[in-house]
Amino acid sequence: MLKHISTADLLVFFFYFIIVASYGYYIYNRRKKETNNSSHSFFLAEGSLTWWAIGASIIASNISAEQFIGMSGDGFFAGIAVAVYEWVGAAALIIVAVFFMPIYIKNKIFTMPQFLQDRYNGGVALVMSIFWLLLYVFINLTAILYLGALAINGLLGGEYFHQIMIGLAIFGVIIALGGMQVVGYTDVIQVGVLIIGGLAITYLSLTIVSEKFGFGTNALTGFNLLLKNAPDHFHLIFKKPTAGASTETITKYLILPGFAMYVSGQWISNLNYWGCNQYITQRALGANITTARTGILFASLLKILMPVIVMLPGIVAFVLYKNGHLPQLAGGKDGAYSAMLSFLPSGLKGLSLAVLTAAIVASLAGKVNSISTIFTLDIYKKYIKKDASERRMVWTGRMAILISLLIAVMFTWNDVLGISGEGGYTFVQKYSAFVSPGVLATFLLGMFWKRTTAVAAIVGILVGITSSIFFNSCAVKWFGPETILYSAFHNKTGDYEIPFFISLSWSFLITCFTMVVISLKGQVINAKAITIERTMFKLKPSSVMLIAVILILLSAIYVRFW
Repeated sequence: MLKHISTADLLVFFFYFIIVASYGYYIYNRRKKETNNSSHSFFLAEGSLTWWAIGASIIASNISAEQFIGMSGDGFFAGIAVAVYEWVGAAALIIVAVFFMPIYIKNKIFTMPQFLQDRYNGGVALVMSIFWLLLYVFINLTAILYLGALAINGLLGGEYFHQIMIGLAIFGVIIALGGMQVVGYTDVIQVGVLIIGGLAITYLSLTIVSEKFGFGTNALTGFNLLLKNAPDHFHLIFKKPTAGASTETITKYLILPGFAMYVSGQWISNLNYWGCNQYITQRALGANITTARTGILFASLLKILMPVIVMLPGIVAFVLYKNGHLPQLAGGKDGAYSAMLSFLPSGLKGLSLAVLTAAIVASLAGKVNSISTIFTLDIYKKYIKKDASERRMVWTGRMAILISLLIAVMFTWNDVLGISGEGGYTFVQKYSAFVSPGVLATFLLGMFWKRTTAVAAIVGILVGITSSIFFNSCAVKWFGPETILYSAFHNKTGDYEIPFFISLSWSFLITCFTMVVISLKGQVINAKAITIERTMFKLKPSSVMLIAVILILLSAIYVRFW
C-alpha cells in the first residue's frame, strides 16, 4: 500500500499525466500531417520549435533527478555554495548563445559529431560519437533512472523502487518515440509544472520551518530561521582545509574548492555541457539564429531560479534534521528532498510527485532522443546503411531509444555502477566531466583556430581523458607539490588530493598545449571549411537586454551571499 499518498495526491498526479500524454499525442498527430514523418522532423523538429519551447525544453531536460536529489542532497550537506553549478551555468549559456550557436547554425550543423567531421574528419567524429553514446547510456541515463526512482520511492513509502524505475522508463519511451517536436513541446508543460510546483513546494517548506519553530506559517520567517540555524550553509566560498581539518570540511572543499570554483574547471564543465553536448544543443540546431539565441538566453534566465527550487529544500531538510524532525536522514544526504516532502499536506504530495516525474521524464526523453540522433545520423547512416530511407532512419532511431533505455534499466536495477556510493549529483558531475577538457579544447580550437589538425583533435581527446584520470588518482602524490598544483593539500593519509574542478583546469590546459604543439607540426586537412564571420556575433537589442537582466540578477546574488 502507498504509505504517504492519498486519493487526492493520486488525482493530482493522474491529471498531470493525462495532460502531458494528451498534448504529446496531439503534437505527434500534427507533426505526422505536416512533415510526412521525415528523419529531420523526428530528430530535429525541422525548426518548428519556438524560442520559448527551446528554452523550456533545455531546462526541462537539464533539471532531472540528479538535480532534485543530488543537488538537494549537496544543499543539505554543503549549503548554498552548491548553487554555483547553476549560476555559472546561466553565465555559460550566454557564451553559448553569443559565440557557439552562430557557428553551428551558419554551417548547418545538426549533430555534434557532424561538426567534428566537417571541421576535422570522420575518424574524430566516430571516436566522439562512441564516447558520447557510452557516456549518455551508462552515466546519464542510469543516474536519471536510479535517482528518479529513489526520489519517488521515498515519497511513496520505500517499497516500489524497481516498479517505479520501469514506470519512468516506459513514460520516457512514450514521449521520446514521438520525436523531437513532441519532446520539445511537452517539455513546455513539464517545465511549467517543474517551476510552478517547485516554487510552491519551496514556499511551503519554508512555512513548515517557521511552524516547527513556533512562529506560525510564514515563509519569510522560515527563511530567516534558516539563516540563523544554518549560517555556514549560506556562504559561497569554502576555505582551504588546514592541518587537522575534519573529514566533512575536506569533503566540502573537494566538491567546492573555494574561490577557484568560480574561475577554474566549473567553466570547462559548463561550456562543454551547454555548448558541445547534443543533448542540449539539439533543441536549437534546427532553428534560425534569432530563435535559437533567444531560446538559450531564456533558458539562462530560468536557470537562475533552479537553486531556489532544488537546493533550498535541502537546507530546509538540514535545519529540520538538526532539530530532530527528520531522523531518517542519518543514513545519507540523497534522501533530503523526499524526506522534506513527507511534511506536505494531502494533495500537495501529488503535486510534488508530478514535479519530480516531470523533471525525470523530460530528461529521459531528451537524453534518449539525443542517443538515437547520434546513433542514427552519425553511425548507422554513415557506416552501417548509407542508403537508408527516411522511414528506415526513423525506425532505427526508435529502436535506439528502446535499446538504450533497456540497457540503462539493466545497469540501474542493482546499482551496478555504484551511484549511491558517491552521491548522485557528484557522480554525474565527476564522470561526465572526465571527457570535458578534451572535448571543449577540440571544439574551441576547431572553431576559432584554423590551424588545428585532426591528429591534434584525436590526441587532445585522449590526453584530456587520461590527464583527468591521472589528476584524480593517488599517483598525483608523486608529482603534485602544493606550490605547483594550486589547491592541492595533504589528506589524513598523507597523500595529495586535488579538488576535481581544479584538476579539470590542469587537464584542459595540458590538452590545449598538446593540441597546439601537434597542430603547429602537422598539416590541416578539412573535409569542409567552418565559416566564421564577424556579423554572426552581432546581437539584437532584445538579446542585449536579456543578457543584461541575467548578469544583473547573478551579480545581485553574489553580492548578497558572498
